[in-house]
Amino acid sequence: MSKTYKVGYLVGSLATASINRLLSKALVNLVPPQLQMIEIPFRDLPIYSYDYDADFPAVAREFKKSLAEVDAVLFITPEYNRSIPGGLKNAIDWASRPYGQNSFTHKPSAVIGTSPGSIGTAVGQQHLRGLLSFCNSPQMNSPEAYIQFKPGLITEDGRVTDESTEAFLKKYMEEFHQFITRVCSVLPPNA
Repeated sequence: MSKTYKVGYLVGSLATASINRLLSKALVNLVPPQLQMIEIPFRDLPIYSYDYDADFPAVAREFKKSLAEVDAVLFITPEYNRSIPGGLKNAIDWASRPYGQNSFTHKPSAVIGTSPGSIGTAVGQQHLRGLLSFCNSPQMNSPEAYIQFKPGLITEDGRVTDESTEAFLKKYMEEFHQFITRVCSVLPPNA
């Protein structure tokens, strides 16, 4: 019997009509049965400052608790100015603090994103990968997933209308499952 893993996913865009939110719905629909997807919201986090390290506000404690309760993290993010959105960077800062209590240590992660541009979110993803490396999160490096979004590619309920894109996203999630299994079999969580 195969183990079920909880995957927390963070949608990098806070926009209501985010195409990356549509992508998250598609990915949730395409996961293998061994992955349980749980969105981890971060919209209400204040801007991080080490002044909070001695006493995190309730919203930040809840955010860190949500990360502690999952086996892996999937980042679904747009690219803003060749980087990641400020809200997502702020969430990563909260998760990695206070010193010695980094929520990403040994937690498998993957990065995916969509954009109308032909290179998808390639440059922003590379920046995010650098942050995750510093946070000691083992990353699925392949397959890379830079999805060019075209109108109608994903419906409001998360159905992918292009067969090749759907097949790619399904394979991506299967690969992520295999990656999580490998990492969790050799690395103790948060050790």
